[in-house]
Amino acid sequence: MGSTSSRRQAAARDRDSEGRARSARPRDGLGRPLPYGADGVARQPEGVVRTPQETVVQAQELLDAGKPFHAHEVFEDAWKTGPQEERALWRGLAQLAVGLTHSARGNVTGGARLLRRGAGAVEGWAAGGGGPRPYGMDLAGVAAWARELADVVEDGGEPVDARERAPRLRGRA
Repeated sequence: MGSTSSRRQAAARDRDSEGRARSARPRDGLGRPLPYGADGVARQPEGVVRTPQETVVQAQELLDAGKPFHAHEVFEDAWKTGPQEERALWRGLAQLAVGLTHSARGNVTGGARLLRRGAGAVEGWAAGGGGPRPYGMDLAGVAAWARELADVVEDGGEPVDARERAPRLRGRA
């Protein structure tokens, strides 16, 4: 009986044009699913190949708009489509954006953990020969931002404002 129910549930799942499971439910600015038919925030298209500079600019715009979930998708595209030697950098930045997303959703443990993991990843990439300022980004500043925010999240135990707490990828002007 359970397998029939499982098959029905799988058949009813939303699928993309290539048949992969992909929720068609609208999402809010933090990537949380909303009920079908609700007004949501437009999702980032997946698999977009951007230059590293375009990635940084677009991700910063999304972070500044309080949409770290969407910024993570931009970083994820860079991680998946960029050169192998940069994948750890983009994956670390995606982890930072997801950490901010979870922190804004009120997930204290997950948010702080991902912020620290992402900080370690970008620092490790820079120390491994990638350099401290790839594409103009201030990786030391971004890592310091992430660790400081992780402490704030754990100390306060409350959701943070993603727009107010967005990092400056290229440092403060």
